[in-house]
Amino acid sequence: MVSIIVAIASNNAIGRNNELLYHMPNDMKRFKETTTGHTIIMGRKTFNSFPRRPLPNRRNIVLASENNIPDDKQGAEWMTSLPQALNESKNDGEVFIIGGASVYVQALSLADMIYLTIIDDEPQDADSFFPEIDYNEWKVESEEKFPADEKHAHPYSFINLVRK
Repeated sequence: MVSIIVAIASNNAIGRNNELLYHMPNDMKRFKETTTGHTIIMGRKTFNSFPRRPLPNRRNIVLASENNIPDDKQGAEWMTSLPQALNESKNDGEVFIIGGASVYVQALSLADMIYLTIIDDEPQDADSFFPEIDYNEWKVESEEKFPADEKHAHPYSFINLVRK
């Protein structure tokens, strides 16, 4: 099963300068609880953006061109294509695509589920975006809405989508 997990702003923005747009403790907790014990697939820039590499208690697969695979693999498996990564992890149960934008574009048509966090904000200085979701292809499995609070500057929702 291929799943995408992503936090997006209302305008589909996901990042700026290879960093997340928001510090969302509850979203980070959801990400950790959902992906721990599973395989995660990401692009090289996403992997390099982590302060601690690899993410613990997960099989980390990083996508990069052959020219960008480092000598020091930093505890991750490096592959040159999403099909290769999905083939290598086909027996891993639920596999999570965790970004960045170009990997999401490749994975959206292959995904069975999307764990979506939508932040009620439209940052104008984002430089990375999630592709448009055709909601006709998806069914809402669950949705939880949360107000802004002392740890979250904007209202947000956790939405789980399953492919129809």
